[in-house]
Amino acid sequence: MPNKTATDFRTKTSDELETQLEELSKEQFNLRFQRANGQLENTARVRKIRRDIARTKLIISEKRAEVAK
Repeated sequence: MPNKTATDFRTKTSDELETQLEELSKEQFNLRFQRANGQLENTARVRKIRRDIARTKLIISEKRAEVAK
């Protein structure tokens, strides 16, 4: 997955963001297992996934606040 910016996330619908959040969470889970087993090759990937999850949650909350107005 290439580096994504907040503008990439803002173009998606709320449903797409929720789906993406699930996928990122699953990938984070898998990376944690790989790290625990000593099989993780790209350690920077953990940090990137964590930041993408935070970015996705931020955009979801912004969209919910926008709808609530």
